[in-house]
Amino acid sequence: MLEFLNKLHRLISSLFGDNVPEGAAWDRIPPELMTPRERLLRRSSLIMFWGAILNLIAACLVIVIAIHAGSRDATVFAALQEAALSRFHIDADTAALLVFAGIAANAAILLVLAAVIKAQELWTVFTAWLLTAANLVALLVFGFTPAILAMAPLVAVGLLTIGDLRAFRLNPVMIKELRGRMRGVRGFAIISIFLTLMSFFTILLYLLRVPAGGVVVTGDLGRELFIGVLFIELMLIIFIVPALTAGAITTERERKTYDLLQTTLITKATFVVGKMQSALGYIVLLLLSAIPLQSIAFLFGGVSEAELILALLVLLVSAIALGAFGMFFSSITERTLAATIRSYTVAIAITVGLPLFALILFQNAYGNVVNNFTNRFTDNPTVEATTIYLDMIATSLNPIMATLRSQQMLIDHQQLVTMRVTLASNGASIPILSPWVLLTLVYLSVTALLVLVSIWRMERQGG
Repeated sequence: MLEFLNKLHRLISSLFGDNVPEGAAWDRIPPELMTPRERLLRRSSLIMFWGAILNLIAACLVIVIAIHAGSRDATVFAALQEAALSRFHIDADTAALLVFAGIAANAAILLVLAAVIKAQELWTVFTAWLLTAANLVALLVFGFTPAILAMAPLVAVGLLTIGDLRAFRLNPVMIKELRGRMRGVRGFAIISIFLTLMSFFTILLYLLRVPAGGVVVTGDLGRELFIGVLFIELMLIIFIVPALTAGAITTERERKTYDLLQTTLITKATFVVGKMQSALGYIVLLLLSAIPLQSIAFLFGGVSEAELILALLVLLVSAIALGAFGMFFSSITERTLAATIRSYTVAIAITVGLPLFALILFQNAYGNVVNNFTNRFTDNPTVEATTIYLDMIATSLNPIMATLRSQQMLIDHQQLVTMRVTLASNGASIPILSPWVLLTLVYLSVTALLVLVSIWRMERQGG
């Protein structure tokens, strides 16, 4: 066992280890030499970051309370609902799950804001205002008192920055990269190949599904085409996105332009976030260009607008997270090839390794209850519930399985966020979350952390 752990540690170290030599920092400026604006941005980023940490602690506290209540005293759920979601009249245990999701959502968005506010992004101001308004509405309408934990850092940063709103602007690196990408042949070639492959697979799926001279239920055909196109688009995104960001920083080193960038007024945060946004802008263009192919399913029926929006959200969040991994590896390696290999290793581990590991360990406990199948691996209700929740987390971290399970909950059970399932061991019911919720929360948080670490790495590296 010890030898296995040592090998696992060496594998993780080789995958995430930094092989770029340390040297003169890009813009590591002592606090006493910072301009008032630089101090303002750094202070605002720290407030957002610690606000996110506070919300994460609160979310973990809700989990601990729920575990205690589930195993000993169910009345704790009612007390938690009364304290944190008093005006939303649903089952007490479902309310606890929604409280956790709400707090985790605030933490994820605060982490994103902490990562990008130092880059002086204009959209952070509007996002902060919208998040404040959303939490205020949740507090007044639903009695969501944990909203105060998110509103406090948002209001504090708003008061700090209101006197210097001109500090925020459109990212110049993003504008330059997007213009360069769209003026070349490569950008249009990737879109053309992407749409050609998707069109080919869509036609192939249709021909395979329609028998010669047979009768086809159009609703079933529409749903199968939609899921098939969505699966193909997910696979293409998984293999295209890492290549778009893995060379974001390494190419500057390989072209010997990294040293020149350090002589400009561009900060490391502006550089990293700008590179990330330019790649994501192109990814969004890819996703939007494929909407007409997804919409073919509407000709046959069986697919709703909610399913299309949900699918786009999962695709977008998955692309953002994979792009963040590519950016992270680009910041800790010297060569584009090494960063690309590491990015694809993580992508394959998430899409192939994780579901196989979860299937062996949890025996598809979450999928069984969603499909109304019986779990026969235990007669202990606590063990069964714990296994279902652990499998729910593992399923949510895989974009392919998360999409399939979310679609099943929406279509078969008409539930978008939560639903109740029955335990086979004692017939009791427990609430579960739709996988797209956890996927969005986890992937956004991981993206923000990877961007923050990428910025920190560049502070320590030389040219």
